[in-house]
Amino acid sequence: MKNLLKKLSPFAPDHSGAVSVLFELGGLIVVCDAGGCTGNICGFDEPRWFGTKCALFSAALRDMDAILGRDEQLVRKTVAAIQSTDSLFTALVSTPVPAVIATDFRALKKMIEKRTGKPAIAISAAGTGYYDSGAEQTYLELFRTFSKEKLPSEQGKSGIIGVTPLDFGMVNAGEYVAAAFRKKGWKNPVCFGMGSSLEEIEKASSAEKNIVVAPSGISAAEFMEKKFGIPWEIDYPCLPDSVENQLQGLQGKKVFVIHQQFAANEVRRRLGENVTVGSFFRMDQRYMNPGDCSFTGEEDFQEYMESHSFEAIVGDPKFLRLLPGFKGTFVPYRHFAVSGQLEDGSLA
Repeated sequence: MKNLLKKLSPFAPDHSGAVSVLFELGGLIVVCDAGGCTGNICGFDEPRWFGTKCALFSAALRDMDAILGRDEQLVRKTVAAIQSTDSLFTALVSTPVPAVIATDFRALKKMIEKRTGKPAIAISAAGTGYYDSGAEQTYLELFRTFSKEKLPSEQGKSGIIGVTPLDFGMVNAGEYVAAAFRKKGWKNPVCFGMGSSLEEIEKASSAEKNIVVAPSGISAAEFMEKKFGIPWEIDYPCLPDSVENQLQGLQGKKVFVIHQQFAANEVRRRLGENVTVGSFFRMDQRYMNPGDCSFTGEEDFQEYMESHSFEAIVGDPKFLRLLPGFKGTFVPYRHFAVSGQLEDGSLA
């Protein structure tokens, strides 16, 4: 029961991370659930849903559909939906029930491609992972499926992998991050999956370099390097102004940062080495310093904080629920996948 959350709300799950990457690419997204997972995605985990159109459907699986594995019915409904929406491709996103009954998504994918004449991808989310694992698998599947050949490199073009509202807490995160990279000298930064189209995924091999801004983008960057020889690096180009303005007061203090790993590492870069990073989400050991930690549940986090003395903490305000005795400085740095709050403080 170490993963049990009693004071925090549930973190965004893997299927939400998958949908977040797919949301703007013009595909038909079919969440293979009874309706509940899709409701959570639209109501809590996807802030763009309230102002942007997306062909996002629930498979509306009933009890007997799941038990009997009525694949033909799902395929028929998917074909009808893609014909009515004129979507560019189909994305099947799994949820706990298909994972438990071992739905054959490779077979479903082939059946849908044969009936529609359009490509399809399948994301094997189980609902037990967090959003970053679903996003990681989705980036990789998109590049595997649509980036088919090496194109001539375009001078000044960088491919940015890992930008989602779940990481950055902004509905315009693609524009925000691209602007930051232009200030750093890149003439044509492209945020794959946010602020760009499927065509940019198809032309991804023309980038001079890929830049990863979240751990969810590492596998895709490694794939593109192996397949096309495109080098990649880690970079986090910007922090929210609300965070930036408060960092000066933390210079020289013993600070703990809890967020997405690369965002937290950027805070450390600004403040110096007297900073410890932790996260409930993926932590790549290659980018960890001694003392950095990964948490599996609330108890882990509380035990760690009680055994260490920090003068300041940077993280989502929801974590204050687990820190009733903390007397130091707390700098709010919202993480949408944790709290469902955008960086400007509004609720999604």
